[in-house]
Amino acid sequence: MAVNSPLPVAEDLKPVHGIEIGFAEAGIKKPDRKDVLVMKLAETATVAGVFTLNRFCAAPVQVSKANPAAAGAGGKKIRALVVNTGNANAGTGESGLENARETCKALARMLELDPQQILPFSTGVILEPLPVQKIIAGLPDAIANLQLDNWYNAAEAIMTTDTQPKAASRTVTIGGHTVTMTGISKGAGMIKPNMATMLGYLAFDAKVAQPVLDQLVRHAADQSFNCITIDGDTSTNDSFMLIATGAGSLQVDSVDSPDYAALRDAVTDISRNLAQQIIRDGEGATKFMTITVEEGASVEECRKIAYSIAHSPLVKTAFFASDPNLGRILAAIGYAGVDDLDVTK
Repeated sequence: MAVNSPLPVAEDLKPVHGIEIGFAEAGIKKPDRKDVLVMKLAETATVAGVFTLNRFCAAPVQVSKANPAAAGAGGKKIRALVVNTGNANAGTGESGLENARETCKALARMLELDPQQILPFSTGVILEPLPVQKIIAGLPDAIANLQLDNWYNAAEAIMTTDTQPKAASRTVTIGGHTVTMTGISKGAGMIKPNMATMLGYLAFDAKVAQPVLDQLVRHAADQSFNCITIDGDTSTNDSFMLIATGAGSLQVDSVDSPDYAALRDAVTDISRNLAQQIIRDGEGATKFMTITVEEGASVEECRKIAYSIAHSPLVKTAFFASDPNLGRILAAIGYAGVDDLDVTK
């Protein structure tokens, strides 16, 4: 049961023009559950992402990192994302890479695109072969129900051990332009980011230049998904994708513009909401804690201390028992690796 995290309301999740969403029940791991998701993007869309730094980087992550450059070399853009749950396609070697590419090829044929214009994502069990034929067989159903307002179904379609879907939506006004943004995330175990941990997809309808979006996604991840931990483990499949569909009237071409600052803050705010929903639904979680570190010499030093406290089993057990036990926090700060820590304070 999630810790003080109400279920998203489907009607509150706003459609984002320029992105259509469809899902299917392909029976990848369990029957009668949503497990394949397709996101089709407008030609005006730009896409940027951050990915796991785990050395056992999953096959779909490797393909998703390579495809934008391959598409760009041919003068084309990313036009679709495909996600499956129930199988991570991680630790699967060359056959896993081929299965990820085969999924892209199949969806590309159905949408009349190039395979390099597809980004694949997988989540679920590690070290098991991807049932690629089941995924491909489910793609026609996902395409058939492509809709603007399928965000709640999308949130359900990427769940693994999550106890509930995670989604958020905002409408903001920037420079006189209305911007609609909606996002989903998943994750409950293997949550300790080393970029962004979990799967997360956030779309908004502004026009954003690619270099600007590349910087925006890194900023948003560092201020949200890169600030959470449940169990201290970084997954093999973590990905956070930012999609600017270009269907709205706001246009941002520079990180130096006031409009960029306003958009950055709005994107970061909703990203933080999605990240916190993951923490509240953590496997075995009964408490939601925020750690604030002040007067550090740098952001990195503050992060080091915060994570030392957050990862300590003794700190966790103390708070589980509702007994803060400040001595355990003191000890965790002391071994955080800050060499010039002033303990006289």
